[in-house]
Amino acid sequence: MTNERPENVWAATLPNGLRVRVLCKPDFQRSYAVFATCYGGADRRFRVGDTWTDTPAGVAHYLEHKLFDMPDGSDALLTLSENGADPNAFTSTNMTAYYFSCTDRFEENLRTLLRFVSTPYFTDASVAKEQGIIAQEIRMGEDDPDRAVWRNLMRCLMARDGARDAVAGTVESIAEITPETLYTCHRAFYAPSNMVLCAVCQDAPERVAAIAAEILPPERAPVPAADHGEPEDMTPKDARMRVELAVSAPQMLLGAKFRPAEKGEARLRQTLTAELALQAAFGEATAFYNDLYRAGLLGDDFGCNADYCGPIALAVLGGESKDPDAVCARVTETVARIARDGFDGPAFERARRAVYGSWLRGLDRFDDVCVDMAEGLFGGYEHMDAFPLLGAITAAECAAWLTETLAPERLALSVVAPKGGEEDADHDA
Repeated sequence: MTNERPENVWAATLPNGLRVRVLCKPDFQRSYAVFATCYGGADRRFRVGDTWTDTPAGVAHYLEHKLFDMPDGSDALLTLSENGADPNAFTSTNMTAYYFSCTDRFEENLRTLLRFVSTPYFTDASVAKEQGIIAQEIRMGEDDPDRAVWRNLMRCLMARDGARDAVAGTVESIAEITPETLYTCHRAFYAPSNMVLCAVCQDAPERVAAIAAEILPPERAPVPAADHGEPEDMTPKDARMRVELAVSAPQMLLGAKFRPAEKGEARLRQTLTAELALQAAFGEATAFYNDLYRAGLLGDDFGCNADYCGPIALAVLGGESKDPDAVCARVTETVARIARDGFDGPAFERARRAVYGSWLRGLDRFDDVCVDMAEGLFGGYEHMDAFPLLGAITAAECAAWLTETLAPERLALSVVAPKGGEEDADHDA
């Protein structure tokens, strides 16, 4: 492993506060850009200046849908597609991102991206029409096992934070959204000072920044302050939740909360420590995974990761399992062993190399690296700084993080079981 950054990223901050990062890939034909705001489903109460605003659940996701509508009646999604781009968007608990990939006409597509995201246009009729579309999406998600197992884990872990609720909101909450709601939230969170533009392209990076400066508002607006209420305890609200849906095998997620480190290098170090600790304890090369895989208790879909959700962070692992309780017991045994004996030295170094290799391969997945750069900027660090820092994280740091975060009293289990299965007496949703 090297202590050098494997790629050089061009960086600039415009006078309006927009942070621009461009990774130049002259030997690649495809280009990619993401324009993201530090605003997600959990950000429902916020302050700009001395003015506080409360909004219903689902506004960030609603905005994501509606911003593709342009004042001239055109659909930016269709415009980008007709211009050879592959566009889309997503909303998470703490970020909304709009993006496209293309093989030519990058600058033209970039202009379209910047223009539609920064140009809100909402009418009573269009907002009412979208309510029906999103309501249908919400209802369809209620029977989706992947969404259900995640949503119920959030309900177990969170007592108050907005991350407890689905990013799309509920049918009832989105009925409260008006054009004025959307305009208010766009003015607050879609200011360039609260946004980042990240791209991978052949073009000169200065051109990316120049186009952004040309299209976006020139003034620097204040960054809104989100209020998530009283901080969460580190113990879960409920220890477990089980529902029955039309699945062929039970799905499980086991999770725990931990407090995010301060933004900057401390946040990046915590991010890497969490990922390395989880991979060294539960990754595909570990005895934990291979023993349970051979026993038929885990499958190829098993994964473990850390996720930041605003003022709270989560460690989550899971997948399909015919015996979630047996998996949970083995997790507890593994954490107790690491607390007692620490990590095996050679095995830990193999995990470090695997994590490094995963991050390195990610540099050629343009969608991943752009989103990762954006998440890093919202966390106060540069994505490429991970490479030299990863080699400095010790096995003792990872063991301490793991044993504190995954202590038995901090764990919550969400299970989606096949319909007609044996009842779970501990907690039915």
